[in-house]
Amino acid sequence: MWSELDRRAIACARALAADAVQQAGHGHPGTAMSLAPVAYLLFQRHLRHNPADPEWVGRDRFVLSIGHSSLTLYTQLLYSGYGLELDDLKRFRTMGSLTPAHPEYGHTVGVETTTGPLGQGVGMGVGMALAAAHARAVSGCELFDPTIWVLAGDGCMQEGVSAEAASLAGHLGLGNLVVLYDDNRISIDGDTHLAFTEDVSARFRAYGWHVLEVPVQADGDVDVVALDAAMAAAKADRSAPTLIRLHSTMAWPAPHARNTAKAHGAALGEAEVAATKELLGLDPTLTFQLPDEVLAHARTVRVRGAEFAAEWNGEFEAWRALHPEGAAAFDALFTLDVEAAPFPSFELGSKLATRQASGKVLNAVASALPGLIGGSADLGESNLTYLEHEAKIGTRSFAGRNVHYGIREHAMGAMMNGMALFGLRPYGGTFLVFSDYMRGAVRLSALMGVPVTYVWTHDSIGLGEDGPTHQPVEHLASLRALPGLAVVRPADANETAAAWRIVLGTRHPAALVLSRQAVETVTTPEVAANLARGAYVLQDVADPQAIVIGTGSEVGIALEAARRLTEQGVRTRVVSAPCLEWFDAQPAEYRESVLPSSVTNRVSVEAGATQGWHKYVHTPIGLDHFGASGAPALLYSEYGITADAVVGAVLAHRA
Repeated sequence: MWSELDRRAIACARALAADAVQQAGHGHPGTAMSLAPVAYLLFQRHLRHNPADPEWVGRDRFVLSIGHSSLTLYTQLLYSGYGLELDDLKRFRTMGSLTPAHPEYGHTVGVETTTGPLGQGVGMGVGMALAAAHARAVSGCELFDPTIWVLAGDGCMQEGVSAEAASLAGHLGLGNLVVLYDDNRISIDGDTHLAFTEDVSARFRAYGWHVLEVPVQADGDVDVVALDAAMAAAKADRSAPTLIRLHSTMAWPAPHARNTAKAHGAALGEAEVAATKELLGLDPTLTFQLPDEVLAHARTVRVRGAEFAAEWNGEFEAWRALHPEGAAAFDALFTLDVEAAPFPSFELGSKLATRQASGKVLNAVASALPGLIGGSADLGESNLTYLEHEAKIGTRSFAGRNVHYGIREHAMGAMMNGMALFGLRPYGGTFLVFSDYMRGAVRLSALMGVPVTYVWTHDSIGLGEDGPTHQPVEHLASLRALPGLAVVRPADANETAAAWRIVLGTRHPAALVLSRQAVETVTTPEVAANLARGAYVLQDVADPQAIVIGTGSEVGIALEAARRLTEQGVRTRVVSAPCLEWFDAQPAEYRESVLPSSVTNRVSVEAGATQGWHKYVHTPIGLDHFGASGAPALLYSEYGITADAVVGAVLAHRA
């Protein structure tokens, strides 16, 4: 099966992993060494890719869920001709290099997603597979059928996010998904059997997956012949997702470090690296060995990929010509024309919860924005994320746009990242308090800057009798601390519509934080221009003496407080601040025009933790403790989130 040049390429890949970590002084050499033949086999013979065009629409996707083994990917990007060269491996884990410790999306060509937090890659892979199946079903293009390949390890299988995502993938029958599970039984603390002895294969069969077992060879190396057959079988049978469970030996063939926990996360040492090279048939005195003939042989995959892509592109264009409606449907999934969408407006004085307004917006614009796809973690009726005139996605039925994630917030977040990376515009809902379950995925959304929209409803003690387990307190402050995430808490229905328009018109992640309780519409439909600036003057007076800032459902409290203060002779400006991130990004001149430094008497009111508000005001009114089970109006009164409290704070500052 392997030529001598293939064997040498794998040997060099193993030595390069050892050398890169040794030179850096830190990293994870063992897995990259043991999985070198797995990655080489995949990139050379099974992954449908075109290194000359990394964004080729027909390509398969590769997700390295075990992101700590980044050298597994970097070596194949070098071999395949994606732009990495040997000098990039020599700069492994150094500032500014193209080879950071964990793969980073948008930083290194050929990296499809940022990985590192274990299990997230499995969830993102499921999201990519769902997006691909959806595009195929909507367009009717059978030619479009990319395979999503995920390389995962024992750590991924222990993290709950992979279990949630795999369960849903099996239910849906995502046959375009293949997870390569490296069961090497080594983690940082030692043998994984210290804490992990379940039958993973049986678990995945119970999920509805095909499971293929690839045993380890007698010498401890990967059985590439059996693995090649398993990969081919996985591609051929697309009736269900496939788990290929393979067995490798950590740091193979290092004579002393193999199958040890130390080799998982530390440099092997110069003597061990040299001894390993001898076993690989390489010169033990040389580092970063990659003979020209070996690299040239590996890079023939670039030629094969370009030829295959050219042939596929020709067939795809022929299909487009014969099926113009299908082609238009395909294109529309990946081009969001927000300006053409009919965003609704709401009358002044009307009352409805911002979650209700959000539901009306989604249903109004859905037909004009085919790439918009979403759902909820079993709270569709509460989050109001259901598209009323669209079908649901079900088992082997992918043309719908309503995703029922089940009670799987963790997986929903990861899957939405995968769908966004594939090119769709996903949104997903749950209660704000349960955003904690999604935090790892939300952080990756922000880190990658991908356009995922989180719809988090029941945003405060205003949800009432469900009590403190369901009443978010610290969540707004916590989420605002996350760089790159826009946290938008609209005051009313028109701000909600404007928020959706702005969020869908950008390519960044955002969270819409929406009320359960009805709030009065106090803005006009023209609010969009102001809302895009994050905070704006909602109600003004000449030469203001005080400023009251409100967000969400508390803007009404701010307006009432300003009315009372005006009656008492205190000229009070009201500022609505739905998104502090957007406001902070504005020019200093604009921020000064909204919050002039000459007006020091400022109070904010928000039904959440006051952390962060001291940057803007002298007295933040909020909730720095848990709530209770009780009627919303009673809770607001009991905890002092009232117009009276605002008035008192302003007057106290004047005294």
